[in-house]
Amino acid sequence: MKKSRLSKIITLIVFGSLVLSVIYIIVRIIMVPGGRTAEGNRPESEYILMLLQCAAGILIMFLPGFLSKKFSLTIPGAMYILFVVFLFCAIYLGEVRAFFYQFKYWDVLLHGISGGMLGALGFSFVTLLNNQERIPVNLSPIFVSLFAFCFAMMLGVMWEVYEFAFDGLLGLNMQKFALEDGTLLVGRDALMNTMKDLIVDAVGALAVSIIGYISLKYRKGWLDSLLIKRRKSKAVPYDAGEALKAGSHAETDQQL
Repeated sequence: MKKSRLSKIITLIVFGSLVLSVIYIIVRIIMVPGGRTAEGNRPESEYILMLLQCAAGILIMFLPGFLSKKFSLTIPGAMYILFVVFLFCAIYLGEVRAFFYQFKYWDVLLHGISGGMLGALGFSFVTLLNNQERIPVNLSPIFVSLFAFCFAMMLGVMWEVYEFAFDGLLGLNMQKFALEDGTLLVGRDALMNTMKDLIVDAVGALAVSIIGYISLKYRKGWLDSLLIKRRKSKAVPYDAGEALKAGSHAETDQQL
């Protein structure tokens, strides 16, 4: 995966912000023992959530490079930059800087973007599973688009299951069933965040699926720059001398 100068700068900024956030959060956890909160501080569970999210974000930043080398993939520069910026907006701005609480539609914006990204990833899976550089022309555009939409929704649902499970196991608030000060929401309000996330995921995935369908149907090529592809293996140069030697050995074996 070749990185441009811009992507390297963005990667360093995001990586540095997450590392510094981990150090800051550890200090805050030490200063807020036993779940007690001082004025101006968030509950200890919020700091634990931020710590886990930042640590996961740091590990996830290595994922594209690992997959690229492990499976000989080429990840488009635009997709990589969008992925890194998304981590910054979701983890650093959303959790550490509390944008999820300060801006009403911050979560909606991020889930819309993630739904679109996962939809594009679904189209990439079609090419990877068929071991081709472009989406096979013999596949129906409606089938490929439907697969991309369902793929994105499956990952969106799995993310909500992950949030639900770890909220219960570690006493976190990823599903935002409580306010910033720890006040629990009740009834429909407690379900609102989860259902809103799934609906927005569906809208983002549907938008990309429709664009992909039009692109495939009328061969516009709009998705080509966003598709993750396998790198071509370098062809072994033809050596005439070696070929002649192999042929002579074969003839000798036949005579024997």
